[in-house]
Amino acid sequence: MSSSEPATRGAVDDHASARRLRRKVIALSIAAALGGFLFGFDSSVINGAVKAIEEDFNLGDLPLLSGFTVASALLGSVIGAYFAGRIADRIGRIPVMLIGAALFLVSSIGSGFAFAVWDLILWRVIGGLGIGIASVIAPAYIAEIAPKAVRGGLASLQQLAITLGIFAALLSDTLLQGAAGGANEPLWFGADAWRWMFVACVIPALVYGLLAWRLPESPRYLAGKNRQEDARKVLETVMPKSEVDDALSEIEQSLKQDKENARTGSLRGKMFGLLPVVWVGILLSMFQQLVGINVIFYYSTSLWSSVGFDTTNASTSFTISVVTSIVNVAVTFVAIFFVDKIGRRPLLLTGSAGMALSLGLMAVAFSQSVLVDGAPQLPGAWGPLALVGANLFVIFFGATWGPIVWVLLGEIFPNRIRARALGIAAAAQWLTNFAITVSFPALSSFSLAFTYGLYTFFALVSFFFVFFAVPETKGRSLESMDSLKVVRRRDRVVAPQ
Repeated sequence: MSSSEPATRGAVDDHASARRLRRKVIALSIAAALGGFLFGFDSSVINGAVKAIEEDFNLGDLPLLSGFTVASALLGSVIGAYFAGRIADRIGRIPVMLIGAALFLVSSIGSGFAFAVWDLILWRVIGGLGIGIASVIAPAYIAEIAPKAVRGGLASLQQLAITLGIFAALLSDTLLQGAAGGANEPLWFGADAWRWMFVACVIPALVYGLLAWRLPESPRYLAGKNRQEDARKVLETVMPKSEVDDALSEIEQSLKQDKENARTGSLRGKMFGLLPVVWVGILLSMFQQLVGINVIFYYSTSLWSSVGFDTTNASTSFTISVVTSIVNVAVTFVAIFFVDKIGRRPLLLTGSAGMALSLGLMAVAFSQSVLVDGAPQLPGAWGPLALVGANLFVIFFGATWGPIVWVLLGEIFPNRIRARALGIAAAAQWLTNFAITVSFPALSSFSLAFTYGLYTFFALVSFFFVFFAVPETKGRSLESMDSLKVVRRRDRVVAPQ
């Protein structure tokens, strides 16, 4: 046997071990990201039920109340996101995931058996608490357990799960409506189809809870609770043993610095009461929603009906919605593939420019609408152009701002404030989502052209915000974020090494 054979065998073993570890961390990230599937499903499932709810609870002449009913889950999301980080710092990431799964479960059953609009709103708010929790815990957990070389791609799984949840909700709504012959027609046990749309969320809620139960706790949380051996065991399952000591040492050094200077654990700063990096996270979250992405998914049926598409036909409505949803899922893979190769900033800048152009096209198209028998329609080629603009918008958003914001929210904050700062940023995101969602019925009644012109403006502003204020985090360890500063260097924002 030649002397080179042991070396070759050792190289093969190392390669096999690396692949095994990679599969392990991917599996853990997918399980954690299932929370994203739940809040994509739960927040979008109401899309197919809106018309039936308006009929059952006499909301046809109350557009603001109808909009509030759709958006009510987002109020719970604000509260859930705000407190999720604080609770997770006290009891751990996994217990908070289990709380989120329980809230999803209770909300789906309660919404399905709602007897009045206020009752439905209450259960939707409870579900929103679960949505907010999942929006914070999943990216934080993935960021804390994934090796830095693949962290961006794995964190993007959160957005992929959200898009899959949206698609599953649309598919579930359509199948149930088709089986009953209409959303407001009885299905099983005499209950209307729209009620079963909500009850369907029981299945993913149970799956999420069971998977979360089996996940290991975050090594950074364990180290912070003086459970170094437990943290070491977790790290050994996601990275080569030769790197574990250095990773654990880096975590411990970061935690030690926090204890030596407790003031640095505060979110307070000189910029309007908060640290600049917290404001960066808040504004990233807000711009992700201010461009109006969720209007496409929450009101797709109503939207296309208002511009002349025949959405009274269930198959037509489903085709329009499902094409948009599939596009949203597919383009998320673009971010997963490129985020760790070309970085976060280039993707965000490209997305902002693309969204501004596509939203501008929609605004121009809707400005050409005319009233036919009291209903607005788009003449000639303007209808197809509006549909093209909407799907281009989804493409640019889904490949950039959708997943990349979640990646950055899990990365940009120093370890000492990550969970709390992420909670505030996510709460700002859901509050903005609520404002956009609840205002759309009134804005669209006034002018769809103005509405999409407003979203175009926010897309343009987001470009300059990223260019001047958002740092690049590609390839940096989470502990090194303590030195993250936003500086100008030859017209480029960088994170100093």
